[in-house]
Amino acid sequence: MSSETLDRSLVLEAVRVTEAAAVAAWSLVGRGDEKAADQAAVDAMRNALNELAIDGEIVIGEGERDEAPMLYIGEKVGTGSGPAIDIALDPLEGTTLTAKAMANALAVMAWAPKGTLLNAPDTYMDKIACGPGYPEGVIDLDASAADNAKALAKAKGVDVSEITVCVLDRPRHAEIINSLRSVGARVYLITDGDVAGVINTADPDTGVDLYMGQGGAPEGVLACAALKCVGGQFQGRLVFRNNDERARAARWGITDLDRKYSLNEIVRADAIFAMTGVTKGALLDGIRFEKGAVHTHSLVMNSSTRTVREVRMKRPL
Repeated sequence: MSSETLDRSLVLEAVRVTEAAAVAAWSLVGRGDEKAADQAAVDAMRNALNELAIDGEIVIGEGERDEAPMLYIGEKVGTGSGPAIDIALDPLEGTTLTAKAMANALAVMAWAPKGTLLNAPDTYMDKIACGPGYPEGVIDLDASAADNAKALAKAKGVDVSEITVCVLDRPRHAEIINSLRSVGARVYLITDGDVAGVINTADPDTGVDLYMGQGGAPEGVLACAALKCVGGQFQGRLVFRNNDERARAARWGITDLDRKYSLNEIVRADAIFAMTGVTKGALLDGIRFEKGAVHTHSLVMNSSTRTVREVRMKRPL
């Protein structure tokens, strides 16, 4: 299906949806209630989606129907009268960050023509990503963390000590962290939010060169949609911990459980990606209420035109 499915008018519609979710989540920042914050964002995003002239289906959402009353995988959204699109979303990327009033909480969403986003089950995914400007294949999920850091340093023309790698701060990543530090690479640890972690590799201002580690598969699809818009490389492999997760993958048509996916296998057509800051972070400012108005800061990207728009909204309360 051609990129014409994603009419350019949908770009601003997408950012209005993430704005709605971010503003709703803001009321729960610092309140210590992750579930309430997530639910507020879910409700607002669902309402905003259902106002749009799209024939949308959630392919990456809050879980399967039995687990999520709203924005579950397979849920139909929109008026049904517009273009048929796949939707990947995380109404609140960083529920813990929001509950604790920490940096980098986001509302994120991606759109692509129907049938072109990977139906990733809600499992883990091993991931590696870098930004644009490097030879294809410079990173390899099957190589060691140290070898990937050295390969990127060589491609960048710098010493490996100048390479910064973003990694989720989890015990399961001890081997990756030790491998990176053994060759002198700098490790930038984050507590949550690996969508932002991957996207950081495409923004020189963040200072992040590589992302490595194991995180949620749905977040991997969202991050790929963003990289599709701005350039970069990504490889991922689904990780299954038990037979229930393997059965879940089978329900979504995934038969090769060991497959190493590239970016263009995860997002197989042009995409729109939008994100709005809930709390201030490396990429975006957070929600502000000032002088009787709400202020938001968003990025919206379109892979068909390779454009990235920074959107600041001010709306009277």
